Amino acid sequence: KLLSSATTTNHNLPLPLHDRRPLRFRFCLHSLALLTNHTFKMVAFNKMFVMMPVMLAARKLDGEDPNIVFMLRCLYGAMQTVAVMVVLFIYVKANAAAKEKENAVKIFVAPAPQPFADPNAKAQYQEKNLSDHLTTTARSLVTSTLFGIAMTVGLHIWKGMIVGLAIQSVMCPFNLAENALVSAIFLKGGLVNLKEKRIFGEKLREEIEDEDEVVDGEGNVIVLKKEIASKANKKDSSKKEKKSFEDVLLDTWDLGADADIKPVMGMLNKKNINFATSENGWTPIMIMSGLGAKSAIGAMRQMKSMGANPEKVDKEGWNALHWAAFHGSADAAKVLLAKDDYDGITLGLHQVPDKEGKNALVHAKAEGNDDVAKVIEEAELPDLDGGAAGEGLRKRK
Repeated sequence: KLLSSATTTNHNLPLPLHDRRPLRFRFCLHSLALLTNHTFKMVAFNKMFVMMPVMLAARKLDGEDPNIVFMLRCLYGAMQTVAVMVVLFIYVKANAAAKEKENAVKIFVAPAPQPFADPNAKAQYQEKNLSDHLTTTARSLVTSTLFGIAMTVGLHIWKGMIVGLAIQSVMCPFNLAENALVSAIFLKGGLVNLKEKRIFGEKLREEIEDEDEVVDGEGNVIVLKKEIASKANKKDSSKKEKKSFEDVLLDTWDLGADADIKPVMGMLNKKNINFATSENGWTPIMIMSGLGAKSAIGAMRQMKSMGANPEKVDKEGWNALHWAAFHGSADAAKVLLAKDDYDGITLGLHQVPDKEGKNALVHAKAEGNDDVAKVIEEAELPDLDGGAAGEGLRKRK
């Protein structure tokens, strides 16, 4: 665009015919003027505007001057040390965020842009799991950073090249800032509320439109778009599409304390009462234990009569009491532990460690859910009248 604008006179900044300055110098001035004139129209910073001058300047450096070589080595070493520390910090934060249950959702991310892609083609998206995408992106950042350091240092030692040292010393912050995780942690308040922040520019399942295409890793279109389109238009359709039990269960969880549990309770029976979701192994009793909805307690007692098993664990090693403890559902914890309900003390729900070695009480205290912690601690105490711990809990209620 700059080249075309510099060679035409159809702008408010024409090149005077009598200008005798070198063409390259005049082109740079004109380009700078255009950039200044359209500052407020630029959407994103392009690091090429920094990289090109740096490359030209780096070629002027004297590679035979030991002082220059020494200073470049010090600068490069300092910048890359900071970069490695930042990258490792990002990696730890991303892995911690990936373990959050709220990030275990499906998203649709645009694949990496291709240099010769058709600009008029439909927007394409790949289905990902947000938790997995966080760890994959962090791992890729670590790998690319270490590989870049190895290549630059290797060429410097082998061929004595200093251009790479100079360029990478200046471009290092710009390269890091382009990463979605770096930008999210340092500029957008951290890896929290990722569903709202959309740090990868992703879409959720219900946001995929008719003109969007969902593709696999090889670019082949998959038949997910029609299903999504029908779900997006179900409100305007006289015949609503019937959802699977898993979809209803997950939709209930997504709505939290405002959820209407009637649909999921209407689909529950003795055959699917201990159903586990395919992706995370969540069961109906886990959902109800952490939901916090007003009618969840009655539903839990109804589920017990169907044979709900609170001892089952999900893929993180959490049972129903872990869910209640982490999400602050004190009433649910009481139902799980009371002897005339689920009798969780006898079952040992409070003693089960998850994959990180944490039991429900540890999670309750870590999340500041003191009311749940108190319920668990009181339930563990023996009854002074000689009854079971669950009876003691019931009497204190």
